[in-house]
Amino acid sequence: MKKALIFFLSLLLIPALSLAVTTFEGSVVSGEVVSVTAPFGGTVSNFSLRAGSRINVGDVVATIATDKVYATADGTIAGVFAQVGDSVENVISRYGAVMYIVPEHKYTISADIEKAYNSAETKYVNIGETLYMSCTSDGAHTAVGVVTAASDTTYTVETISGELLMEESVYLYRSPNYTSKTRVGRGTVGRTPEISINGSGSILRFHVKDGDKVSRGDLLFETVTGEFDGLYATGNEIVSDIGGIIASVDTAAGKSINKGDTVLTVYTMDSLQIEISVNEYDLVSIKEGDTVSLSFNYDESNIMQTTGTVSMISHLSNSESGSEANYPAYIDFTPNENIRIGMTVSVSTLDGEEPRDPEDLEDAEDLDE
Repeated sequence: MKKALIFFLSLLLIPALSLAVTTFEGSVVSGEVVSVTAPFGGTVSNFSLRAGSRINVGDVVATIATDKVYATADGTIAGVFAQVGDSVENVISRYGAVMYIVPEHKYTISADIEKAYNSAETKYVNIGETLYMSCTSDGAHTAVGVVTAASDTTYTVETISGELLMEESVYLYRSPNYTSKTRVGRGTVGRTPEISINGSGSILRFHVKDGDKVSRGDLLFETVTGEFDGLYATGNEIVSDIGGIIASVDTAAGKSINKGDTVLTVYTMDSLQIEISVNEYDLVSIKEGDTVSLSFNYDESNIMQTTGTVSMISHLSNSESGSEANYPAYIDFTPNENIRIGMTVSVSTLDGEEPRDPEDLEDAEDLDE
């Protein structure tokens, strides 16, 4: 009885010992390429990435140069009708301007030469010359202004100092002494119109707000071309929303791009796979769903080993007609930061059943006794 039991247990070892490990040589490939696109348009001012670089979610891909709008006159900001993210064109169509500047000098005189002193010199006014004004009633209100427009017998003066009353009449002189021989006409005090400030594209950021004092040349706001999604501006940097390895670069510093243009493409890390070629005679030793052992040889002193899962074995041979058929197969695995596309990998099948330990045989003999 004991001999029969030992013979039976030895038979159980035969199929386990006959399951040989099959090894394939493969390489790391990418199964998916994703595009990073521009959320808005403009001119690329900073870009230094290249194909093969690693990129993470949140990394800055490129910086877009903005169009800057400056104050055209001294004054006070009033009527800011836009918000960050708004389309300038939409704001202008509704309000006439993105914002206005109330000029520092708020009076404009509409004048003519009818009451000018009767001389050729006083009946001709030049654009840009300085004139002195006093009210016609009692001379209590005075101001200094500059001729900004002239046509035939009429001209316009904008004040640069002094205080007048709206709609009052004033005499205008070339002399600060208001002598009659230097009088060049009479006019009516009106309001200097606010200066409309416009631009194009979508507003990225403001540098002023209602009530701010500005000087000519001050930066008011910045825009980029196109429109933001959901009227939301994150800045003038294009940020990657995916991580992986850059497959291709489609822009450069100084290049103009439009909203939706592809800036670069990325092999995503979660799509990396290992590709092997399975000979037709080895198809019996590997199948889809199998767990396989992976050995990466990039560091011979410390070979990285892990496991993967066979996700697909193609039903189409990649061999030439007349030769032994070979079929591409793909293995899913979890890559670490050291994995690079193209790395060589040894892929080995796992034993279907572990051989029995010899001590188990001895235990079986004891049971029999």
